[in-house]
Amino acid sequence: LDRLGAEPLPPARARCRLLYVSPLKALAYDIERNLRAPLAGITREAARLGLPAPTLVTAMRTGDTPPEERRAMLRHPPDILITTPESLYLLLTSSAREILAPVRWVIVDEVHAVAGTKRGAHLALSLERLEEAALAPPQRIGLSATQRPLEVIARFLGGGTIVRGAWHP
Repeated sequence: LDRLGAEPLPPARARCRLLYVSPLKALAYDIERNLRAPLAGITREAARLGLPAPTLVTAMRTGDTPPEERRAMLRHPPDILITTPESLYLLLTSSAREILAPVRWVIVDEVHAVAGTKRGAHLALSLERLEEAALAPPQRIGLSATQRPLEVIARFLGGGTIVRGAWHP
């Protein structure tokens, strides 16, 4: 949040710089709700210090997101997009993938719940597709209270290298 708030505001179509992927839709809702308090606090503190307040916008995209909100997100991409693995896949297979081009960081929450599973294999493919869609490979950040076994988590987050359309682990 600090880095996003300190950077100059990019053009409207290049705002989505942080992607937060949660395998649990309820947790995604909690993250979105819990981001509001720190963002409000940052705004208040900036005002107290006489500094310009960052105007960071968050949005959530899940299977329950109404079509009008999806269209609005395309017109005005958020700085922080919170989604599920399945919705990330859908974003990457639609014209909405263009809003993911400026993504610089991708946070995978509860990484232990997906690494080494079929759902995790699907997410790993989406993360590789995100690398192709992004202007530069985003930094992958894994969050989990129980990151074990570390080797599996590291391989999952490390991904492969895409060279001329071929994937190399």
